[in-house]
Amino acid sequence: MIEATEREESAADQPEAEQAPPKPEMPWGDVLPDHFRMLRLVPQPTDRATGLRPLRFVQFARVEKHSIERSLLRMEIALPGQRLNKEKNRLDVWADHKTHIVSFQPDSGLQLEPANRGLGRFMIAQAVAWAQRRWSAYQIESTALASKDGLNEDTRLRRDNVLKAHGFEVQYADPQHLKGNFKQVPVGALKPEWNGEKVQIVEILEASNMLQVAEQNLQDMENKLRQQEQNIGKYKRDDSSLRFTIACLVTFAVFQAGLLIWMATHHR
Repeated sequence: MIEATEREESAADQPEAEQAPPKPEMPWGDVLPDHFRMLRLVPQPTDRATGLRPLRFVQFARVEKHSIERSLLRMEIALPGQRLNKEKNRLDVWADHKTHIVSFQPDSGLQLEPANRGLGRFMIAQAVAWAQRRWSAYQIESTALASKDGLNEDTRLRRDNVLKAHGFEVQYADPQHLKGNFKQVPVGALKPEWNGEKVQIVEILEASNMLQVAEQNLQDMENKLRQQEQNIGKYKRDDSSLRFTIACLVTFAVFQAGLLIWMATHHR
């Protein structure tokens, strides 16, 4: 307690010029995406950690902003009918034109839902491709990795494999793999690729064709269902007729048996 008080007093005694300057406020904090595309998440085998991985469609949204000092690419993944935390499914890529540094936000790392569906590689690939088109000679800022990912070995390995697949060099300062980061690397040395067998961009024409095929399939199913209902109605009518016929035959057989018994007993 005494040491903490002394540190506070010594920090207060330092001149303002020696204290760490506050981080400058970044522009475009509330900018919203203005370009949207649909992504198809191809069905994958069930994973023991993340569970079922069925076919899903999600919305990929992005927006770009540019000024003399910096540029921004903001990307978001929206899930139909589901609201997420502000920092989830979001990646901001900043290019500083004074320092020639490209950095990523949020600082907590890329948090994606649904997990283990290839969205991490897809978003990083989009970020790398965007930066390489304009500033291939810039450097990617060395960034600390979220220590919470190191608590689960499968999660950490998936994250590291994604980064290494794009050309990042991951290193750790402890044997528990909790304090990790990736080194500074030229933008041009990275790989803007993702697994097309997991994530596929659906173009407008293809989406329209999918809707048309789905509508046709739905109509065909309705026609088949209507035909089945008609067949069931016919079978019910035939069944009623057969039941009536059987009842008549049983009645006639009982009457005939009774008549034969009566004739046999009275002729004696």
